[in-house]
Amino acid sequence: MASQYPYGGQPDDKGSRALRAVLILAAIAGVVTVAAGMLIVLRSPEQYGLASQRDQLAVGAQPDGKATGPPEQALFKAAPTAPPPMPQINPAPPMLPSTPVRIVIKRLGVSAPVKSVGLAKDGTIQVPPPSDPNLVGWYRDMSTPGEAGPAVMLGHKDTRTRGAVFTRLHEIRNGDTIEVKRQDGTTAVFTVGGVEQASKQTFPTQRVYGNQANAQLHLITCGGAYNRTIGHYTDNIIVYATMTSSYRS
Repeated sequence: MASQYPYGGQPDDKGSRALRAVLILAAIAGVVTVAAGMLIVLRSPEQYGLASQRDQLAVGAQPDGKATGPPEQALFKAAPTAPPPMPQINPAPPMLPSTPVRIVIKRLGVSAPVKSVGLAKDGTIQVPPPSDPNLVGWYRDMSTPGEAGPAVMLGHKDTRTRGAVFTRLHEIRNGDTIEVKRQDGTTAVFTVGGVEQASKQTFPTQRVYGNQANAQLHLITCGGAYNRTIGHYTDNIIVYATMTSSYRS
């Protein structure tokens, strides 16, 4: 007997339709349950071990993209009797004496007149008057710049109201050049070999004022902390430089 249904299917009855409805409802309920669970996990991933390491970094640990500059040059340190540091190049032959008239330090933007100074009544070297903060003092009882031996120059770090000629002296670096224009029309060029911060209580007298075969230039200013009780800085900044060339202005 041929089927009355052309595709071979079985006729529906009430039981099969009820079962089908139950299965559909169960499938829908399962989908809803899974979706709800996923929403809960996504809202609190750290409770389910799904938080990434990057999400857990504190704000301060995130890279800021700022480049870091090179480390600052280490200050020269040695026993007070050690010789002054020399640049890693050959010194130029010393010249005949001639009084300095101007000092130029291009790195620091310094171009200052020079005045000769002697000793104060207490035996210390005189310093330029605070009323002329751009003036540099050359100690006339030592060598002239370019002459064999150390030429010593002093300048203020600041005054009561403003910075002075050597306010940035601590920023000078090994290899920088210092030019000293002289009365005879020549310019002595010195190359920095070291920068020292020394306590005034243990000033390296021999290193600064001791005899040297080469033409050297030693610059001195104040440094360290300011002691309000005595009205002075606790340290000195000392720059050691050696003449490496000269030219006629």
